[in-house]
This record gives sequence, C-alpha cells and structure tokens, in this order.
Amino acid sequence: MIDLLKQLIATPSFSKEEKEAADVLESYLIDRQLHPRRKGNNVWVSSPVWDNKKPVILLNSHIDTIKPVSDWTQDPFSPLEKDGKLYGLGSNDAGGSLVSLLQSFVLLSAKEQPNNFIFLASCEEEISGKGGIESVLPELPPIALGIVGEPTEMQPAIAERGLMVLDGTVRGKSGHAARNEGENAIYKTLPVIEWFRNLHFPLKSECLGEVKTTVTLIQAGTEHNVIPDICRFTVDVRSNELYSNEQLFKYIAEHCGCEIHARSFRLNSSQIDPKHPAVRRAEALGLKPFGSPTLSDQTLMSFPSLKIGPGNSARSHAADEFIYLSEIEEAVATYFNLLDDLVL
Repeated sequence: MIDLLKQLIATPSFSKEEKEAADVLESYLIDRQLHPRRKGNNVWVSSPVWDNKKPVILLNSHIDTIKPVSDWTQDPFSPLEKDGKLYGLGSNDAGGSLVSLLQSFVLLSAKEQPNNFIFLASCEEEISGKGGIESVLPELPPIALGIVGEPTEMQPAIAERGLMVLDGTVRGKSGHAARNEGENAIYKTLPVIEWFRNLHFPLKSECLGEVKTTVTLIQAGTEHNVIPDICRFTVDVRSNELYSNEQLFKYIAEHCGCEIHARSFRLNSSQIDPKHPAVRRAEALGLKPFGSPTLSDQTLMSFPSLKIGPGNSARSHAADEFIYLSEIEEAVATYFNLLDDLVL
C-alpha cells in the first residue's frame, strides 16, 4: 500500500491531468491479475467472484489533487517518510483512503461475502468534473451502498453539505472620480454583500446546521480615477439536506436585488438514513456519525453512501501535507470490519 501511495505522490495528477496516475494504478492492478476497466482517467475493478443476485458495494476514492500551494518546505512530489508520517501532495487527500480501500477490496474479496464489491479510483473530484465518477456510474451495475474515501479520521459522515456557486453583477455608471458624476457600482454592491452576509434560511439541519452563504470574490474598476460602472462578485453557497439548490437559488434571485446566475444546480447535499445497516455497523464499532461541511463525490451518488477515510481534513490543500502510516493501517482494519459480512 505504502509503495503504491509513494508512486502516486511522485506522479503529478492535477484535475483533468490524471492520465499518468491512472496509468500507474491500472498497471498495478494488471500486475496483480485484478483485471481493471478504464474510462478516461477513471479505473475500476470488480470482485473476482461475482454473483448477479447479490447487492453491490462501491469503494471509491479519487486520484486527482489540487495544485500545491506556495509555502511547501519540500518537493510536494517527492514522498518522504519521517517520524511515522508520509509527506507528499495527495497523501492525505485522498491517497491514504485510496490505497486503504484497495487493500480492503482485496481482503473482502478473498472470502465469501453477501455482497459484490467494486473498487473505483476516480478523477476530477477536486473540481466536481463531469469526466469523473459521474461518467462512470452509468457503466456500473446498480449500487446498493457507496463508501467514499476522504480524510475524516475514520469517522463516518452520514451527510454532507451541497455546493452552489453564484455569480452576481451590479451595474452603475462610469464617470470621472474627481467630479461628482456617475454611479459607483462598488458602493451599490455593498448593501448586496451585506444582505448575503446576514442571509439565514429558516430550516436548520440537525446534522449539518444552517445553509451557509459566503461572498468570496469581488471584481470592479479599471483605473483609480474612473468611477466603476460594473461590479461582479461570487458567492459560495453550502446547502443542507432540507433545501435543494434550485429552491435556494429561487429565493436568492427574488430577494438579493441584483443580477444573479448559478453555475450549476447539480451538487446538492446528500445524506444516508441514520438507521441504515452500514451506519448501525459503524456505531457498533464505536465510530461516531457526523455531518460533513465539505463536498465530495458523494454528492453525485443517487444511492446511500458513507464518507469515511484516514487522515484529517485540516491537512488537505495545505503545505507539507502528510498522513500517518498508522492511520492507513487502521483504516484497512476499520473498512474490513465495517463491510465484512454486512447484510444490506
């Protein structure tokens, strides 16, 4: 597992540029006679002994990474083992989950199970790209349960927030900054931004809390002495399971007081029944279900799913990313105990 993870760290795999990492994983599976299939930069393998009468459990994590931030103190593509940690870009998000799920797949497939298993290493997760898991799911048989490998300290996320990105536009009128003329689009935008800052939707999720709206980008102006005639801004909307993105957008568009457009409605919040057998098994193992504020490929799954994996989300997208080797070992045992002989 660790050797494979080191190979993947050493192979840059930014979103939409994962071909070489997919090649590494595909070759690894072929060498072990696991007969992988591939679509684009997605690679998957099914249980060697398959029974069409059994439910299917999908074990999924992603091979793509973000680009490294500027304050790394070492080469992000040179895996380094030190003090029980493995450093490298993608080690925590989500290489540790990927190799742990693969090893769990091998162990689970080595004995008679009430379920079939599919291990899927998908691409474009970091950008929720349509060439990732969304393109593969139609190729797979119906899935009864998904396990999504993301750094959660091996606690099961039974719900996660959705995401909707909004682009707003406020228009003014240009003029000379030295004279009392024009309409300053920046000033006209200030109350709109304040409206988003104070926006609260009444339905609060027991697991995920309130819907969260945050203005994250703003662009305006061309010269210091020209009154800006247009101001554009971007809003990050994190939905809970009590609202669809379309419902949130309808209210916002009617009340925000400016032009507003949604880039997509497809990344809705997801959840699994707290009484689902997988959740019950997790609780029996002493794990604590929680609601995750971050988005994953779980949002694209129309079937019940749990997000659970080794590592800590706070290490993701940060300089000198690492994962403890012990976390990977513990993850394999936890995945196996969670899924072994699980009756759905």
